[in-house]
Amino acid sequence: MNRDDLEHLIRVSAEIAQEYDLLIVGSQSILGAIPYPAQEFKRSMEADMYPRYAPEKATKIEGAIGEASEFHKTHGYYAQEVDPSTFTVPQGWEERLCKIQNANTDSKIGWCLSLVDLFLSKAAAGRDKDREFCQAMLRHRYINAPDALELVPAMTTLDEEERERLAKRIRRWDKTK
Repeated sequence: MNRDDLEHLIRVSAEIAQEYDLLIVGSQSILGAIPYPAQEFKRSMEADMYPRYAPEKATKIEGAIGEASEFHKTHGYYAQEVDPSTFTVPQGWEERLCKIQNANTDSKIGWCLSLVDLFLSKAAAGRDKDREFCQAMLRHRYINAPDALELVPAMTTLDEEERERLAKRIRRWDKTK
């Protein structure tokens, strides 16, 4: 998926949900801060998103333009339903959101996680694909480990032991970038 594709999804999703603001929280939220990232960050064909102030409407979006929909078959990308419980980010994340709003979004707003919040969300999830994504962010210098480590204590939905493991994981990835 590229930035134009995400802008298209924002426009169509906003129309379907009849909402002005959408939140993009998965890997494609990188396109908010970096419109033209390295190719390895554009592999995903889905954007994890929901209406920012009406998350319950995400089901409606996925039903219309989700995986295996006519929209997906036509365009090759789709919207994936998520909700606020789907991702783990540090306190203050909403103040760091990156805004996508232009003619391609029909002036609707796609709010994307900041690079550091995206990195920490992926690092906290800890799946193999998340590890690869985070290591690539470090390798391309889209994020630096000290900035991420500084926010680990603000990951208050994780307990102390989980935060310690997260910090160790980030330090290990930083050494292998």
